Amino acid sequence: MATSEADLQSNPAGTSIAVQNSASVQGEVSSVSDAVPHLRWKRILLKLSGEAFAAEHGEAAIANREGQTAPQIGLNYPTIRAIAGEVASAHRAGAEIAVVIGAGNIVRGERAAASGMERAAADYMGMLGTVINAMALQDALEKLGVQTRVMSAISMAEVAEPFIRRRAIRHMEKGRVVVLAGGTGNPFFTTDTASALRAKEIRADAVLKATNIDGIYNKDPRKHPDAVRYTHVNYDTCISDNLRVMDQTAFTFCKEYDIPIIVFDIANEGNIRRVVEGEEIGTLVSSNI
Repeated sequence: MATSEADLQSNPAGTSIAVQNSASVQGEVSSVSDAVPHLRWKRILLKLSGEAFAAEHGEAAIANREGQTAPQIGLNYPTIRAIAGEVASAHRAGAEIAVVIGAGNIVRGERAAASGMERAAADYMGMLGTVINAMALQDALEKLGVQTRVMSAISMAEVAEPFIRRRAIRHMEKGRVVVLAGGTGNPFFTTDTASALRAKEIRADAVLKATNIDGIYNKDPRKHPDAVRYTHVNYDTCISDNLRVMDQTAFTFCKEYDIPIIVFDIANEGNIRRVVEGEEIGTLVSSNI
């Protein structure tokens, strides 16, 4: 806000106000000085698995993959801080970011149901698990100076805002990262499907699906050494060949609304930023090849 000469004469403290405002503007500029003029994907929906929050990150994660069969359980705080750093880097580049996190590190509805629990109850437990992960990511991001809001599809007023589409968009326009918890708010739907739904609602340019593999293959590369990685594949191939990097409902929804999906390896440091800047890593899923 400009300070006029009259204001300065009538209020000697106006000089300090002007200096403070100038410093504030300089601080804002320095915080986004890392911005990239032309991002390929300006507004993104980043999908993180819950199990990524329990695993190692970076070179340690890659080294430990071979022979890893047991599900990753719990919260690995150094990993969460590392992932927050990756998100913060993409945010500094100028990306508007919403995040959906699974809860496989806490409870997975399908596994609980297979053990005899009612599926709806198991899925609601999973939704609560996503709120725990969302709060952990929020804390890590805010320690890096990134303003973050958790919004939940199920009412939890003490720890999260309700998900309101227009409010979520406004948060991103103001430079805040939005972490979307609670899935769709309904049982029987995965967080992959929630990602596709929220991406459409917030008008995201793409869904970034972070996984523990470097893209989509024609068959499981951990079982088949001759597996071939796609650099670009269409929705129909993913659906017809049952390429299970995302569930069928999510693929079908993205096909219906032509939402691009980029599948990439979260363990490689810097990959989130590389994707938003347009570097061709992982696999792009879209309607055209």
